[in-house]
Amino acid sequence: MKSSVEKTNTSATFEIEFESKDFEPARIKALERLARDVKVAGFREGKAPANVVEQHVDPNQLSSQTLDILIRQTIPKVFGDEDIIPISVPRVDVMSYVPGESAKVKITADIMPEVEFCDYADLQAEYIKQTIKDADIEDVLNRIADSFAESAVVKRAAKDGDEVIIDFVGKKDGEAFQGGSAKDYTLKLGSGQFIPGFEDGIVGHEVGDSFDLNLTFPEDYGNKSLAGEAVVFEVLLKQVNEVKSPAIDDELAKKTGAFEKLSDLKEDIRKNLEEQAQRQADERYKDALLQALVSGSKTEAPKGLVQEQVENFRGEILRNLKARKQDLSDWLEAQGKTKEDWEKELEDAAERRVISSIVVQRLGEKLNIEVEEKLVEAQLEQMRRAYGKSAEALKQLDTPETKLNIRNRMRINAIMDKLVELNRPHAKEVELGEAKPKKAAKKSDKKDSKKAAKKAK
Repeated sequence: MKSSVEKTNTSATFEIEFESKDFEPARIKALERLARDVKVAGFREGKAPANVVEQHVDPNQLSSQTLDILIRQTIPKVFGDEDIIPISVPRVDVMSYVPGESAKVKITADIMPEVEFCDYADLQAEYIKQTIKDADIEDVLNRIADSFAESAVVKRAAKDGDEVIIDFVGKKDGEAFQGGSAKDYTLKLGSGQFIPGFEDGIVGHEVGDSFDLNLTFPEDYGNKSLAGEAVVFEVLLKQVNEVKSPAIDDELAKKTGAFEKLSDLKEDIRKNLEEQAQRQADERYKDALLQALVSGSKTEAPKGLVQEQVENFRGEILRNLKARKQDLSDWLEAQGKTKEDWEKELEDAAERRVISSIVVQRLGEKLNIEVEEKLVEAQLEQMRRAYGKSAEALKQLDTPETKLNIRNRMRINAIMDKLVELNRPHAKEVELGEAKPKKAAKKSDKKDSKKAAKKAK
């Protein structure tokens, strides 16, 4: 066998020439495989000698199986000899094949590209915190009070804070548009569920009134076909309910079933809000660090992995549309996109996802971060207890793929935790709402950049 390899930063291509002597071991294995399905008089099933089996199988099937086995045996060998680890299933192209005499094949696979890192211990990412204010606690208290609210039908004009039941039809250029109509729709006035002007337009009307609301969709509305467009909503007011929420006092605290005093409820709300704010701040910081790391580092995305990610994105969107019984062309029209625009967005998003993954994995190698087997097993055991009543879930947890996915997630978390450890001490803290856009990452000088590139694996 003769082999040669061509490498780029993202792929490796082997050209392999097999000689007649290379085929015999693979041919024997092919006959052993085919013997399982061959019945030969005088022999138990699957026990006939190879030379006898060969007389009872299709020569074309034998030659095909022989080459398949030979290629499968060769792939790990050639990659191992060159110390190359493929990150995609190798693609095989048979260029020529004379059974038993010679074959020429090309084997190509994506490989993990090198990464030239920025100074990952000095990333310019702000830590955006949120200080819980009394107003935040009051907002939660109001929502709790609203959850215990009682409503009663009233015979008067609707006012802000009322709950109304309406029929409505939204029309653009005289034609009803998709998603703009409903019957017996319950709406709390002042909740901000509808576009500006809709809820205000109902205030002052009484049960039985039919009226038109001439409105304009916001310029930044999600449905691009309606953004900035003038429309008319034909509305019928069918019922007005007055909503009364209980007073915010000790009695409200008792209604929750966990507190006797309002002060205790407030203290619990503050504690929960502060814990939530801390988690959100930590997650924002990790996202900012990752963005800074990826933006400041240099690498390439293997085309095969990008295409695989594109297909994942496309499949997920199409499944969601099917579940909503919505056609792709209608959805694209609503988004104000062409199919070409959409495909480009998918490719860009896929490339970003792949590059982010590569940079994080390479950083994990550089920092020598691995996950101990006992930690993976502990996580699996915790999940087994959580899904103990589901035989199907337990079966899935015992697969190698699940264990590998858990290990990968834990490793990524460990890498991000290390990134936080390196950068958090010098991160600038700013209050939520006061953060200003910053450069993605601080550029290292040429010497540091070269050093990082050499050490990157």
